[in-house]
Amino acid sequence: MVIIIIHGINYFIIKIDIFFTMYFVERLIQRIKEKQSVICMGLDPRMDNRGEIPQYLINQYEDSNTIILEFNKQLIESCHELIPIVKPQIAFYEKYDALKALKETIKYAHKHDLEVILDSKRNDIGTTSAAYAYSTFNIYGADACTLNGYLGYDSIKPYIDGYKEKGLFVLVKTSNPSSNEFQNLFSVRIDKINGPETSIKIENIELERNYVHMAKLVRKWSENLNIFSNYHNLGIVVGATFPNELKSIRELLKHSFILIPGYGHQGAHAKDIKSGFFSDGLGGIVNAARSIIYAYHKNPKFSPEKFAFAAREEIIQMNKNINREINL
Repeated sequence: MVIIIIHGINYFIIKIDIFFTMYFVERLIQRIKEKQSVICMGLDPRMDNRGEIPQYLINQYEDSNTIILEFNKQLIESCHELIPIVKPQIAFYEKYDALKALKETIKYAHKHDLEVILDSKRNDIGTTSAAYAYSTFNIYGADACTLNGYLGYDSIKPYIDGYKEKGLFVLVKTSNPSSNEFQNLFSVRIDKINGPETSIKIENIELERNYVHMAKLVRKWSENLNIFSNYHNLGIVVGATFPNELKSIRELLKHSFILIPGYGHQGAHAKDIKSGFFSDGLGGIVNAARSIIYAYHKNPKFSPEKFAFAAREEIIQMNKNINREINL
């Protein structure tokens, strides 16, 4: 922005750079509409088995930070115009002592107009949670992160209070099969207990599954958050592998974006994610990692050197399949 100040016969030209902060959900919606895509590409580097990071990159660079960064850069370069967001899983970067690659990957994604979710699920209470939040947003530079809300609100509060412009995705119903062991159990809610210890009268008993109660807690925690285009920054995670649960959770939470893992390699299909979206095609992002970034391994059209092109073709097909279901 340029302002011209006239003073008598003299004038001064002052250039003013105006910085303003858009909330994560605002930018996400904007990118979804621009790119006509709700796909989140998971950047989960693996190089222990055949069909993961191509061997030629491992032989060429040797250092894990360089190998992983080059792998991610080629994927981002090839696919960024087709997707709004990427999600690196921090565990794989820690495994290969490649946190430098993680930081550089996030910077590279931002240069290519992508939002970034750091999938860390790190959480604790009080100052420890605040420290995790600081590293997520100030050290790594992520736009959003995943959180484990089963520790309760004091584990979420430092993120909500300290980083209002950032995106948060709270685990509600995860995509792994054994999530049923706890998340599908029933909790008992008792409104009133009367009587002495030897004779107890219980009134108003309510049973609800743990994942339902977690969804209701997220709704409670989001009551005072700013809403943009019908959504706030407090999102949730619900696996595409549980479409019935996804439908019931969406009915409870009208203003949360849903991060939906489980598509592709874990077995979920486009029809399984439909109930997570509203009629305008908004409301969720569908994450896929292995089925995209290692697509070359299952497609004989592509050599290992063309892994990024295989990923691009996989995303194009995913966009067609998903957009047809959600009417985007």
